[in-house]
Amino acid sequence: MAGGTIEYKEPSFLKSFVAGGVGGVALLYVGHPLDTIKVRLQTMPQPLPGHPPMFSGALDCIYTTVKKEGVRGLYRGLLSPLVGVTPVYALYFLGYSTGKRLQLKNVDDHLSLPQHFMAGMVGGVYSTPVTAPVERVKCVMQIQQGSKGQVKYSSSWDCARHLCRCGGVASLYQGTMATLLRDIPTGGVYFFTYEWLLQVLSPKDKSHSSREPWRIIFAGGTAGTLCVLICFPFDTLKSIYQTSSKECYPRGVRSVFSEILQEGRMLTLYRGLTPFLIRAFPANAACFLGYEITIKVLNYLFPAL
Repeated sequence: MAGGTIEYKEPSFLKSFVAGGVGGVALLYVGHPLDTIKVRLQTMPQPLPGHPPMFSGALDCIYTTVKKEGVRGLYRGLLSPLVGVTPVYALYFLGYSTGKRLQLKNVDDHLSLPQHFMAGMVGGVYSTPVTAPVERVKCVMQIQQGSKGQVKYSSSWDCARHLCRCGGVASLYQGTMATLLRDIPTGGVYFFTYEWLLQVLSPKDKSHSSREPWRIIFAGGTAGTLCVLICFPFDTLKSIYQTSSKECYPRGVRSVFSEILQEGRMLTLYRGLTPFLIRAFPANAACFLGYEITIKVLNYLFPAL
């Protein structure tokens, strides 16, 4: 860069992988309780005529969950994403880094925003092989109501073993195509928005290496919030399919969407949006902050790596 600014050096694949995993862990701890509420609202059964719904809204779902299961109920299903979130986000950021490098003709080139979008889509492809089974187990665990001894699975591992026994390893990958439909386009939007906001917020004489935490928090949180608004209907279809018997929806999410369309329940696609929106900003801000801080630490400790 001209003008005496610090040149930005693209992180190595290994650094992107490690930093992405750290960012994912940060996102999980901040966002999991509201993710549990989101899934329970998305997947609650339709009430019979004249009967109230299981939950009247996000606050009622939180109250009922804490009353019946304690605060631990908000973290139900945490083990599965905790074990899986490191490779999921590590692969996500690794895919993004790979997508960027595939488009660089020279090491000193800088990507355009459309190129960041394309690189983000690669990140969605990379992470799906791990995301799909992790979210399958997480969603099944999250809808399990822990009342009066009717708990079917004692842990995420128990749930995964049961799914494998009943349907083989393929059962863990139920909803993979739905995950791809959600994560490929939103991956593009995610990194496009993040990079665009950093460019808007950063002074003209500063490089990427001079990013301040408040800029990272704002750009990361806003990028995550925008992605929620875009991907939420796809996420709802995926959650319904992943928590149902495969026989109920023989054509996958297409069957889920057809059922919702035939019954005139299009608003169902946005059920649980409120807690997910509330979760989106702090969780994704934590993710990008964790990623950027880890990159700086790794660059300091291992400059040649």
